[in-house]
Amino acid sequence: MRLRLFIGCAAISLIAPSVGTAASAKWQALLDSNAAPAWRGWIAPGLPAGWHVADGVLSKDGPVDDLVTNREFADFELEFEWKIGQGGNSGVFYRATHEYDHVYWSGPEYQLLDDANAPDGRNRLTSAAAAYALYGAPAGIVKPFDHWNRARLVVKGTHVEHWLNGRKVVEYELQGADWRSKVAASKFSAWPHYGLAGTGLIGIQGDHPGKLAIRRMRIRELH
Repeated sequence: MRLRLFIGCAAISLIAPSVGTAASAKWQALLDSNAAPAWRGWIAPGLPAGWHVADGVLSKDGPVDDLVTNREFADFELEFEWKIGQGGNSGVFYRATHEYDHVYWSGPEYQLLDDANAPDGRNRLTSAAAAYALYGAPAGIVKPFDHWNRARLVVKGTHVEHWLNGRKVVEYELQGADWRSKVAASKFSAWPHYGLAGTGLIGIQGDHPGKLAIRRMRIRELH
């Protein structure tokens, strides 16, 4: 049974089946205890200066190069916990490519934000767990800065779900009429292939200021 609540601009599912998990591969950890071999810099191989891994926690204290995975993913379920500093702003991208100069010009973004203190928190379209600038997430679900949040991102074909702290907060269809309309009205209209790749890299935004920590990050591919 699925219980749905309508709060603000989005429908929240408290209980819902995972998309495609009946035919999923095994979970793969994306972070080791003291290393991040699954990741590289957007600009250069290896873990860029300013990123650190200790006791299974990937972290940064200020602006650094963005991270992307060493391999591409098409359909997947991604889970992780994240904690952001006061006023912090970051994000996780998916199906990103190197077609353009920045990861966020090709890959849609699951926003990571301190809603209460970052300027982007004043707009639901750019608040925590939003599909950045396209689909807003409701208020009151993200935890305050310096507290751990649980995120889940499900991408299956053109269907995408954003989950935050056990609740589905955003759901949309890539390349559908509504998606195309929102992209056309956004800054992403400047990059014609934004969000169109069927497979691509997972990315973590590092170039914005503020502290960020991520742990327990794992992924499984959906078939």
